[in-house]
Amino acid sequence: MSDELKEGNSKLIDVSLLNPSVPEDEKRIKEAFEDRNWSEIKSADSWVIFKVMAEFVEGFDKMAKIGPCVTIFGSARTLPDNPYYKITEDIAAKLVRHGYGVITGGGPGIMEAGNKGAFEQGGKSVGLNIKLPFEQHSNPYIDHDKNINFDFFFVRKVMFVKYSQGFIVMPGGFGTLDELFEAMTLIQTKKIARFPIVLVGSSYWSGLLDWIKNTMLAAGNINEADLKLISIVDTPDEVVHVIDEFYSKYLLKPNF
Repeated sequence: MSDELKEGNSKLIDVSLLNPSVPEDEKRIKEAFEDRNWSEIKSADSWVIFKVMAEFVEGFDKMAKIGPCVTIFGSARTLPDNPYYKITEDIAAKLVRHGYGVITGGGPGIMEAGNKGAFEQGGKSVGLNIKLPFEQHSNPYIDHDKNINFDFFFVRKVMFVKYSQGFIVMPGGFGTLDELFEAMTLIQTKKIARFPIVLVGSSYWSGLLDWIKNTMLAAGNINEADLKLISIVDTPDEVVHVIDEFYSKYLLKPNF
């Protein structure tokens, strides 16, 4: 690349920054460019298909009779001395007292707080754990018969949306955003019912919401009605109020 072109476009990326530094990453990238014969492709893909099927079967089997539950999303990195950890505990405890079970990603941080709040109130505490090279391990507050481990994110996300009657989103990172927008997309496209989505922490989420309104909506990439898919609150009482008020419109109450 010429110096003139570099100087003329300050947005060009230094591709050296994108080179993988982890040997395992290099191996996977190189494998993607290798030619494989049909027998190798069929054999490898068949094993993946069977593993995916096995995860779905286990998930459906264990989740089918859990009753009305609300999923709590949030960061695995949140420490017990973080205010949002305690808020999450309180939210889960209040949900249980109002008749709901609690589903989390089964790991530490916000997930642990959600399971802990439900477990200590004697409510149903579900953990959908994902195997990761860092961060993730099952927390001790999950019901022993409702602790499920997944290798595939997409199978795990199906379990979240299939068995939840609402989604509470605490502060988190990329994974939390992925789960938030997955739920919003499925509701927007009417692939699942219009369940309540509650963001907790106005100071944390206000920047994202401003961008959604001022950029996405202004560009015509979403509709005004899509903004009504989410509520933003700051306290456990407000969270439970949103959930209860939503279902009171349909004269529905948890059945356990």
